[in-house]
Amino acid sequence: MAKSTTPKGFRDFNPLETSRRSYIFNTIEKIFQLYGYQAIETPAMENLSTLTGKYGEEGDKLLFKVLNSGDFLGKLSEGEIASGKSTKISDKIAEKGLRYDLTVPFARYVVEHFNEITFPFKRYQIQPVWRADRPQKGRYREFYQCDVDVIGSDSLLNEVELIQIICDVFNKLHIDITIKLNHRKVLLGIMEGIGEADKFNEITGIIDKLHKVGIDQVEKELIAKKLNAVAVEQLKSLLTLKNHSNKEKLKVLNRIAGNTKSGANGIEELMLILNSLESSGSKIPVDIDMALARGLNYYTGTIIEVIARDVKIGSICGGGRYDDLTGIFGLPDVSGVGVSFGADRIYDVLLELGQFPEDNMLATQLLFVNFGEKEATHCLPLIQAVRKAGISSELYPENVKLKKQMSYADKLHIPFVVMIGEDEIKTGLFTMKNMKSGEQQKLDLEGIINEINT
Repeated sequence: MAKSTTPKGFRDFNPLETSRRSYIFNTIEKIFQLYGYQAIETPAMENLSTLTGKYGEEGDKLLFKVLNSGDFLGKLSEGEIASGKSTKISDKIAEKGLRYDLTVPFARYVVEHFNEITFPFKRYQIQPVWRADRPQKGRYREFYQCDVDVIGSDSLLNEVELIQIICDVFNKLHIDITIKLNHRKVLLGIMEGIGEADKFNEITGIIDKLHKVGIDQVEKELIAKKLNAVAVEQLKSLLTLKNHSNKEKLKVLNRIAGNTKSGANGIEELMLILNSLESSGSKIPVDIDMALARGLNYYTGTIIEVIARDVKIGSICGGGRYDDLTGIFGLPDVSGVGVSFGADRIYDVLLELGQFPEDNMLATQLLFVNFGEKEATHCLPLIQAVRKAGISSELYPENVKLKKQMSYADKLHIPFVVMIGEDEIKTGLFTMKNMKSGEQQKLDLEGIINEINT
């Protein structure tokens, strides 16, 4: 048989993995619904005109482009084909691409369905996205995002609510986290304060890599961008503020960026969010992080990132405010804010910590042994009654040796097995075996249901 494998960065999921992933999705979805968010879905493919230019230069390189149907080379001249200029050629042979995230398609959705939406619109979306990235631990080419957004409202209460959602999700999943907080206006104020506002995107792209590459590499890259020595030192003093409280960090920020309009506004908004969280009784640590910039160009205000404290894997949730993302689709001045939970990284964290509740992963709780046609027929209505009681159950389909049927139950971690032979049919008392303890009991149908449900 020829060997067949999945493409790099793509994965199959076995029944246990799928069950565990459903546990994550269901946990997150229930909390989204608890806060009044509504579900939508968007297509796997979008027009490339929708996707390009929204994620920065590096993001555009990671878009999966889809060849046009039919004669995709038909629009090219012989000269263009011979030129070998892949960028120009790809623009003509590929007009669609797989979605890179869920936020840009959401903005497109809002514009397209504007007259059907009641604002502020609170939506959630749990779907796969694709990035032509280099596969590594915690980074895949196909992965799921669980997004929750509010659009059509400027209120900072939305940021507070999203942070509360983050707290509730990770409390429910039993993952200890730190929430990192920053503000794009504060970053702009810093750049204005050090006299380098014209290099805002370049500098934020560099400092956002601090926790991956270290302060020395960040300093080298800043110098390579021809920042003056004073500006580099000021940035270093901010980026290396460790073991300082948020109040102390805000004081330092005020000295560098507080005298600029952008900086003052951003600092004020950060303080309002922190004060509101304190009033709400949130106990999960929220840490102002000056290196947090989030490379996506559409963020304009608060930016959020979540780190698992006990597993080194990068961010497991992140997002922020975007004031005019819909403007690029012809609908200006509609502010939104949202966060995205990285389900695949959350899976890896739960797996490493051993935090999956294995009892909830079982597909079958009760197996009925097949002793033959007569006994199997007797079992059928019993199985239906057990299922109506909410217990997942199945009848082994073939009359084979008992050892093989028990082995089946053992391999699938089915916790209980019921054996119904001629004697059991006559008495109405069935033999139920606990596969973990080995204990056997004689019980009627009601007794079996009560035993499993307790």
